Order: sequence, then structure tokens, then C-alpha cells
Amino acid sequence: MKAGIVGLPNVGKSTLFNCLSSAKAQSANYPFCTIEPNVGVISVPDKRLTKLAEIVNPQKVQAAIVEIVDIAGLVKGASKGEGLGNKFLGNIRETDAIIHVLRCFENENITHVETSIDPVRDKEIIDFELQLKDLESLDKRLEKVKRAARTGDKVAQKELDALQKVKIGLESAESVRAIELTNDERNEYINPLQFLTDKPVLYVCNVDEASATKGNAFVEAVKESVKDEEAEVLVLAVATEADIAELEDYDEKEMFLEELGLNEAGAARLIKSAYRLLNLQTYFTAGEKEVRAWTIHIGDKAPQAAGVIHTDFEKGFIRAEVIKYDDFIHYGSEAKVKEAGKLSVEGKEYVVQDGDMMNFRFNV
Repeated sequence: MKAGIVGLPNVGKSTLFNCLSSAKAQSANYPFCTIEPNVGVISVPDKRLTKLAEIVNPQKVQAAIVEIVDIAGLVKGASKGEGLGNKFLGNIRETDAIIHVLRCFENENITHVETSIDPVRDKEIIDFELQLKDLESLDKRLEKVKRAARTGDKVAQKELDALQKVKIGLESAESVRAIELTNDERNEYINPLQFLTDKPVLYVCNVDEASATKGNAFVEAVKESVKDEEAEVLVLAVATEADIAELEDYDEKEMFLEELGLNEAGAARLIKSAYRLLNLQTYFTAGEKEVRAWTIHIGDKAPQAAGVIHTDFEKGFIRAEVIKYDDFIHYGSEAKVKEAGKLSVEGKEYVVQDGDMMNFRFNV
């Protein structure tokens, strides 16, 4: 999974990236301090993995990972190449989801490219630029499909109908993900075109420390503006979270979070939100050499889950041995789980559940 951090210049994108990743992006008080996209590989926090490792005592523990890309700030006119627009839009296209950072705090010492604080306006600027780029891509596709539809091609006519719905929506300042379409229209004609505004989005309201738990008027305005979108709004005091991330002592971090009234660090909350955003879940493999978390989509079947480990596992899939996480924790070993009759043998149609522990049998 790859998520891109986007936003106007100077709203806290690189600071958030630094907070999330051990790969440090330059963070400075001027626009475009991030020119090439910085990529960080981040472990997905999961307490279940720690409990499994305590029981199995493996040589190695490997968490699921997420790639986070810090993308250069966008300005008005990006769709026409202004600022670093073309590069910015190309970088977004390569991501699976968008983490949209909105500045929701006042600070005279930190300049804003639009000279005032208005996160809803900032959101609309980026939405507008992405929508313009999507319209450009759509028009190119429409030309081809119209020609085919005029010959009487029924499939082309169906695609044309779907594309025209999207065109009307985009021209009305709607993002593709918010346009009403049938599942068939989305799956057959829209998803393959990879529109920028069709990507799932998580809005991160970057607030000051005093607003970390309760939010503020800026946050409420953002929530109101996105209420009709299928999007999540996360409130983070990004600068404070970056300070917490710098602490090496676990107890110090916990004390800092407690003082702020937070149960867990913002990085953990953000990654979990990104997981939900992309409809992802985790299954585990556990042995003496390694306890590992693997990322799959909700609804994936056993062969698809096996294919995440190696394509040969999916091609030659025979069966999967499945132990429920809670059963393993309760009985304390694979042998005792088997004795209790709690290990199941599943075939190709088994839909993997979050937290399943799995062994695969395959033949290539």
C-alpha cells in the first residue's frame, strides 16, 4: 500500500512525514521545500503481533508495512503546470490513497501561501486542480468511446453513459469518488482510468497542541464540508506528534501522550485509518524463524492471501490450515490448538478473516 501526503505548501506535510517515518524530509518555513517525493516505509502498529511473538519466541518479527510518500506542495494552476504542478499530479497518480493535510491553526511565524487560514478553501483549491486534471483525462477517453458508440457498439454505449455521468459531476466540482454510479459502471469503466479524485482520501486537520483532543472551529468547518464524502477526518497536532516521535524512551512517550489526553500516538491512529480507508486487513504466519503480519484486502480468499507471500503459493494452492488468533492466544501453541480441534483445513473458497493465522500447502 502506498499513501501520498498532499496539501498546499507549508501546511505541515513534511513535518507529518517526519513524524511517521524514519526517513527524514526537509522541513522548512517556505513553499516547495519538498521537491522530489520522499518515500518512507512504516510499520503498521498491531499489538496482536507482539503477543504472538511472546508465545512463539521467533528469531525475527516482521510487521505489515505501509509506504508513505511526501509529495511537493500544490498551488493554484497546478493542472496547467504552475509551481510543481505536473510533477505533483504525476506523483499522486502513483499512490493508492491520499492523506490530505489541512492547516487548522493560527501562527504568525509560519507563513501561508494564501496569506490567511481557511482549511475549507485550501481543500477546494486542491480538489479543483485534481478535478481539472481528471476532466482532461476524461475528455481524451470520451473522444475514443464516442467514435465506437456511433458504430453501434453496445459496450461502448454503456461506457459512454458512465463517462458522461462523471463529466457532469466533475464540471459541477464533484470528485469522482462522490459521483453516483452503479457498481458495474465503477468496476468496468471508471476504476481502470485511475482518476485522481477517485482515490480514497483521509483528511488530516493539523491543529495546535491545545486543540489536539477537542479540535477547533477550523476542524468543525472541515467536517461540515466533507460530510457528504466517504472520507475520514483525523485531528492531529502534527508538530507535537513530531516531538513525541523524537523521544526514544517508551515511558516518556506514554507520559507525553497522557498529558495531552491521548491514548496512542497520532502516527498509529493515522496508519490504522489509512488501513480502513483502503479496505485492508491482516493475517499472520508464525514459526520459530519468523512471526509476520501480511496485508490483504477484506474479502480476499485463501489463494489470494497465499499469493501475497509468493506467486507460486497462489498458483499451486492446495489448502490452508487456519487457526483463529484468539484460539492461539487461549491455548498457547499450535499443538494444543490441534488437540482442542480448533485448527480448520480450508479450500480455495475460504474468505480470510482479519487476524487469521495461516499455513499454506501448495504444489508447483
